[in-house]
Amino acid sequence: MDPDKVRKLQQMGLGPVWQRRGLSVDESGSGSAATALTGSASAEGAAHAASVTSMDWATLEETIRTCNRCDLCQGRTHAVPGVGDRKARWLFVGEGPGHQEDMQGEPFIGPAGKLLENMLHALGLARGANAYIANIVKCRPVGADGRDRPPTADEVAACMPYLERQIDLIQPGVIVALGQTAAVALLGLPTKTSLASLREEVHDRADIPLIATYHPAYLLREPTEKAKSWQDLCLAMSLVNGR
Repeated sequence: MDPDKVRKLQQMGLGPVWQRRGLSVDESGSGSAATALTGSASAEGAAHAASVTSMDWATLEETIRTCNRCDLCQGRTHAVPGVGDRKARWLFVGEGPGHQEDMQGEPFIGPAGKLLENMLHALGLARGANAYIANIVKCRPVGADGRDRPPTADEVAACMPYLERQIDLIQPGVIVALGQTAAVALLGLPTKTSLASLREEVHDRADIPLIATYHPAYLLREPTEKAKSWQDLCLAMSLVNGR
């Protein structure tokens, strides 16, 4: 702090003035110590992500179940790693666990899960046969009103290394992103990107084709959109059959 300001404060009876050592402040008011903390957190996050890349299934799932890398861990009953065939040609990725999934530790087990299973059956698949089901985040995101909400960018970033490793281990023939949140996270797009702009197109994600379609929960609210979702799944099927 400016010595003249310190002297004036002391003259007003507002001293002594305590100053933190080793903290330089630039003209914008941000401190180098804060910058150092941010850099440290980024480095720690990068180190964690690097460690995940070598995990086998058992280590990966145990790490997910005990993860505390974001605040979602504080309210969870169970983390939800995923379920299905670990050598599946089809990988389905949703947004995050809901209430029932949080209680039981398995993805897509409520009404939306029943619809997803019907979609799988229409494709000649089943929950444990040639299909793996996962989510962008592994713990349930809950809003202040106690209802499910989309995960934040920080929550997605904290959890994405786990999904990345699942993709590496499975090596699917196609990824089906269920809903806007899953699609933009997997493709690294701005969060406001619309699902409509991503549908009916084959996207490339690290040499794995990705198809974006509606989340089953949305289809329960808007059943007239099921025909469009079936078109998306047929496009995905043509990719799997051609690989």
